[in-house]
Amino acid sequence: MNSNPKLAAQSPQPRPPIELRAATPDDADVMAKLINLAGEGLPVYLWQDMIEGNETAWDVGRRRAQREEGGFSYRNTCLAIGDDQIMGAITAYGQPDAFEPVDPAEIPPLFVPILELENLAPGSWYINVLAVFPPFRDRGVGSFLVRAAESDARKAGKLSVSIIASDGNPGAVRLYERLGYTACASRKMVKEDWDNPGENWILLIKEL
Repeated sequence: MNSNPKLAAQSPQPRPPIELRAATPDDADVMAKLINLAGEGLPVYLWQDMIEGNETAWDVGRRRAQREEGGFSYRNTCLAIGDDQIMGAITAYGQPDAFEPVDPAEIPPLFVPILELENLAPGSWYINVLAVFPPFRDRGVGSFLVRAAESDARKAGKLSVSIIASDGNPGAVRLYERLGYTACASRKMVKEDWDNPGENWILLIKEL
């Protein structure tokens, strides 16, 4: 037993456990914020072209998060909860066993390299969004969420998990590599007017 009260006072206090909760349509606002954080501003850039009527770009993001279908849907999203707050989120789902060939003439140029990389991981469990709010970083939240996605992948009978990251975010790439993901391919980014320090999208895959 530590009898020194000064040392006891300096001992780090245990942090509350992280819990996982399925997202609901009511979480659309926080989901929009987190996907934009994960995408380093790319989602808001894209949502500006989807505005209907008097909507803002954020309204578009919330509307898309509330969809019953589609990759970015509350149905594919789980939230990390701690300190009675939403700390982060992960959106993941199964990819088809076969993809339609990417036709650059029919797809906005910005999406072409991303879709080409997705097509290299057919049948995988795809992590579309992984984001943690800044105050909760370096607390294991990202690792917790990735492991939760891997558990879902196993339950779904998937043999691998895939994720696409920007080389402009080396911290994220290091996290995935530390968790056992391997960089398998890359494609040069198409940015248009989107400002980002990255040059390439990287496909990382982990065999389960």
